[in-house]
Amino acid sequence: MNKPMIRVSPYVLLVLANVLWGGNFVIGRAITESLPPYTLSFLRWCTALIVFLPFVWSSLRKEWPLLRPKMAVIILMAFTGITGFNTLLYIALHYTTSINASLVNTSTPIVIYILSFFILRERLNKNQTIGTIFSLVGVLFIISKGSLDTLLAFSFNLGDLLVIAALICWSIYSILVKRYTDILPGYSTFFVCILIGIAILFPFSMYEIFVAQIPVVWSTGSVLTVLYTGIFASIVAFISWNSAVSQVGAGKAGIFLNLIPVFASIFAILFIGEHVAWYQTIGGLFVVLGVYISTRIVNVTKNNPLSQNENAG
Repeated sequence: MNKPMIRVSPYVLLVLANVLWGGNFVIGRAITESLPPYTLSFLRWCTALIVFLPFVWSSLRKEWPLLRPKMAVIILMAFTGITGFNTLLYIALHYTTSINASLVNTSTPIVIYILSFFILRERLNKNQTIGTIFSLVGVLFIISKGSLDTLLAFSFNLGDLLVIAALICWSIYSILVKRYTDILPGYSTFFVCILIGIAILFPFSMYEIFVAQIPVVWSTGSVLTVLYTGIFASIVAFISWNSAVSQVGAGKAGIFLNLIPVFASIFAILFIGEHVAWYQTIGGLFVVLGVYISTRIVNVTKNNPLSQNENAG
């Protein structure tokens, strides 16, 4: 286990991490006309790699013998947690609002419970079952915009469905982390995941630019977006979150993830002119209530840096 790197109140760090992740949803939506999704993901993680390298280099050299035998697992972690989750989220933000995306993303713990039941054969307790039902109702309410006709016709917004695909990727990643939490060192594994993720994203980014010829518009906003997502939404939020988790535990920290749609909504209203719809409010309350019920008693994740890093963002 890596020791905390920041000496600040853990609750301040938890709020900081969720502020930065909430901003990631909004900035990803705002920059859709300037940076295509694969290229944004590629540049984000290249920036994160450069910033993270000095902090992890010494431990990476020592811990490499532990990583090498589990490279297949790490590749799958990179594909789901680094490449799949983030890229699908950025693609989704071309089709749905940042408020919708952040609200749907809040149901991630519920998806982890469901997949753990099928993959790890972990049984759901009463709280998790009730919470799952509440959250699923909330998600369906959000993506159907509160319309029974939309629900019955299955004519959901493509962006909302892509967010669901993204959080499934993240949930698979989290389950892998849970399975290997006592085997793989946290920070070194995360760094290698970033490196592999960059390698996966590179050809897709090149396709966007040179084959599909999707324009990349470089401006002050584009540069700031890459720096924000690579430094703040990735490294600063990651270190802040995990420093806090190591002090208060994942169970208490997990409740703070419900702050993501709150901050995303505030930023979206202030900076890109989005509005909170009535169905988002009702659906969001159901999702948050479901997650709260599910995590109120059960501590579902061990205190491992990898298990809490990108959720959201």
